[in-house]
Amino acid sequence: MADFDFDALVVGAGAVGLACGYALSRRGLTAVVLEADQAIGQGVSSRNSEVIHGGLYYPTGSLKARLCVQGRRMLYPFLEARNVAFDRCGKLVVANGPEEVARLEPILAQARTNDVEGMELLTKAQALALEPNLSCDAALISPQSGVFDSHGYMLALQGEIEAAGGAVVVSTPFEGAEPLAGGGWKVRAGGAEPTTLTVRLLITAPGLSAQAAAGEIEGYPQAEIPTGHYGKGRYFRLQGKAPFARLIYPPPIPGALGTHYRRDLGGQAVFGPDLIFVDELDYSVEPDAAAGFYAYVRKFWPALPDDALTPDYAGIRPKLHGPGEPHPDFRVDGPEAHGLEGLVALFGIESPGLTSSLAIGEEVAGRLGLADA
Repeated sequence: MADFDFDALVVGAGAVGLACGYALSRRGLTAVVLEADQAIGQGVSSRNSEVIHGGLYYPTGSLKARLCVQGRRMLYPFLEARNVAFDRCGKLVVANGPEEVARLEPILAQARTNDVEGMELLTKAQALALEPNLSCDAALISPQSGVFDSHGYMLALQGEIEAAGGAVVVSTPFEGAEPLAGGGWKVRAGGAEPTTLTVRLLITAPGLSAQAAAGEIEGYPQAEIPTGHYGKGRYFRLQGKAPFARLIYPPPIPGALGTHYRRDLGGQAVFGPDLIFVDELDYSVEPDAAAGFYAYVRKFWPALPDDALTPDYAGIRPKLHGPGEPHPDFRVDGPEAHGLEGLVALFGIESPGLTSSLAIGEEVAGRLGLADA
């Protein structure tokens, strides 16, 4: 089939889906991004910490390690050029007690292996000189970490796609796709005005519904669709002055980076997320969860006043592991994985997916055989 409605179709208008559309647009392709919700970025992309990660922890050779560092290096110039707000505030990984202090050296070694710039081990005195309200025995500093306006970022990506002749279409769920005999795809789109589109390339990046989307693609091998899990993270907001300028993280916990502190772009302090596995999309924040937050935060900020935390919001992460299971890598599955030409399916794009998003877009373009922009 010589003529297509668009060169490429991306399922999901979160940060990663939009970044994929942008990567294709940079190569001169017209891309349409379908979003089931009424606006862009209403799922995983709007319910997170808005942290720009350094890339410290991820295993050598993993997609997470490579794409986080590459994505961060791409992200700051992208934000700056488009006047999207960010604060490269830096991050401290703090340790209390001999067991946690002993964990800092392996984290430092891994960060350096991952080519994370500027990492240093700080003594207690050095850490407290930076953040006087902190309580710790030692810390690592990651000066390249920060926070940013994730929605402003997604709007900028949308603008780039549309300026290149593409489209971002909301309230339009992906309902399935079938390969065309001569190459390319026929895609069924739902919503108030259901339609079909023909495209040469198809990318599925719908976050929490990645498995369901793959299941609606004719010929996709069911054995290659990984089992998904919902990892819920709750956040509490501090009533009062933010105690630290930098991000404050404890050493990571199994399956997550642990409940951490950030000062958002509005100057307010937020703690979270924790990690609990759930069976459905439940975004409630139970007030009694605060007790665990007080105990956790007081390890590095003993002066946290009573009754200072209020429930804020919750997010759900699309995890590929359940409780107690090893933490797997991103899945960027091209034809080598599923045998379908012109298709890349993304699974398990949780943290550091937001930081990695521009690099994930480049990775997807590469898996589709497209030259560098």
